[in-house]
Amino acid sequence: MRDGVIEVSPGRFRETFGRYFEDFEVGHIYEHRPGRTITDTDNVHFTLLTMNTHPAHFDYEFAKKTEFEKPLVCSPLTVALMVGMSVSDTSQKAVANLGWDKIRLTHPLFPGDTLYAESEVLEKRESSSRPEQGIVTIKTIGKNQDDKVVCTFERTMLIWKRGFGGADD
Repeated sequence: MRDGVIEVSPGRFRETFGRYFEDFEVGHIYEHRPGRTITDTDNVHFTLLTMNTHPAHFDYEFAKKTEFEKPLVCSPLTVALMVGMSVSDTSQKAVANLGWDKIRLTHPLFPGDTLYAESEVLEKRESSSRPEQGIVTIKTIGKNQDDKVVCTFERTMLIWKRGFGGADD
């Protein structure tokens, strides 16, 4: 395997994604690219899909009367995008997400802003009940196009060890 590609037969290659448990090192930081510009349509669809009826997300006239004077991106959309951006680097080979902790929304995000994310490996340990898997905890930071931190959270995942799980089949 080289740079996310394995040779499955002579002259035939398959792209691979993600990391096995053994590939994670505490302190390593993964920059997730590309970034994602959030459109008004994204925000309104997500808000209505999740039945979030707060008008600060989709009613421009209401939003004009808030301190922000324009609609805010729905916070769960920010978290969902950051998780999605991090999948190929952190959880492509996960068995399961075990939880999210310490979610903080530290700066407003607006339609038209571009979201970038990065994740740092905080901890990894062997699973005590599943010898073919390990547990990895990361901290993900989301920043806007001006490099302002808009959201942070920690996520813990159960990850396959190399040679298990069939992730590269």
